[in-house]
Amino acid sequence: MNALLSRARRRVTLRTAGTISVLLLIMGGLVYGVMAGQQDAAARREVRVAVERALITSPPPCLWLVEVEGGTLRRSPGAPDTLPWLAGIRGVERDGGVRVERAELGGLEYLIHTERRGEVIRQAALDLRYQISERDRLLHTLVVAEIVSLLAAVLIGYVIARRAIAPLGEALARQRRFTEDVSHELRTPLARLHTRAQLVSVRMRRGELPVEDVDRLVTGTRELGEVVDDLLLSDRLRRPVDLALLAQDLAEAESARAESRGVAIEVHRANGPTVVSGAAPALRRVLSALVDNALTHTAPGGRITITVAASADRVSLTVADDGAGLAPGDPARLFLRHVTESQGYGLGLALVKEVVDGHDGVLTVAGAPGEGATFTVSLPADALGAPSADPARAVLG
Repeated sequence: MNALLSRARRRVTLRTAGTISVLLLIMGGLVYGVMAGQQDAAARREVRVAVERALITSPPPCLWLVEVEGGTLRRSPGAPDTLPWLAGIRGVERDGGVRVERAELGGLEYLIHTERRGEVIRQAALDLRYQISERDRLLHTLVVAEIVSLLAAVLIGYVIARRAIAPLGEALARQRRFTEDVSHELRTPLARLHTRAQLVSVRMRRGELPVEDVDRLVTGTRELGEVVDDLLLSDRLRRPVDLALLAQDLAEAESARAESRGVAIEVHRANGPTVVSGAAPALRRVLSALVDNALTHTAPGGRITITVAASADRVSLTVADDGAGLAPGDPARLFLRHVTESQGYGLGLALVKEVVDGHDGVLTVAGAPGEGATFTVSLPADALGAPSADPARAVLG
């Protein structure tokens, strides 16, 4: 996915930078062309006016006049030795009319206007070195500006690319995260159903009629459907949920798997209502993930204790085990999505944290190496929720 996003960013960057660079190049060409055209028009106007009006003894700056009359040649004071341009004078003598041309004389470029005025042929030569110098400076400036603009265009293209590709990256990340969540959330219910189905198969081979186990299979498939619905729905409706009943049901559902591992599950329910407001499938997944984590890290002969207690405005759900415990530093890292997998605690703890946060709850963990781990979920009590049934204690092995 990262390679795909990188290629997309590069393409958008290059296309954006290329488009901006081409536009700037066109604008620079237009600026240079307009300036060159204006300079040429001004030079032509200047030499024409000089031929018509200027005095040969005091011509305008950078311009010299030559007059030919009856074979006599007169030049402006200080005119270069390369002037006059004889080709222009001979052409006018032969054909008449006006000749305006560029000519290179003595290593310099001139714009030369030659015209017959009565019996006199007048020629004005404008030194173009200053105009050429101005054009060169403009061209140099445009080249530097184009290079700077190209770098700026690349930067702008990169910024635009990041902003344009960001929604795609977020969508792909959400898709990958959703796939991870679905695969993890379905793993435990499927494992539970598989264990229960194996138990039903064994009892049916013995000639028994495991009606209770079949009912639990039906309940498990319904809960599996609720998990799928809960994952697909972005806007979940919250209703009163009795955490004590939820804990009791899950302990019964996990009894077969716990028995196969030689682990006992106990449920302790304190006095008082244990009702919270939330999404039952999501809260069931929280308890399921905590119990599944405890089963994974509890050795045969161990015990898992689920305790539901109520206070004035909070309901706490605690899952404790006497398994391998936690290493120093684990509590601060257990709920990070990409850390839990490498530590062997599974993606479920990160999902548990997300669900608890979404229910305005608090999730804490305590434990030490060889002393087991205790996870506690504290949720706001539902003031309008119906009180729970009488306190009960179930021991399932």
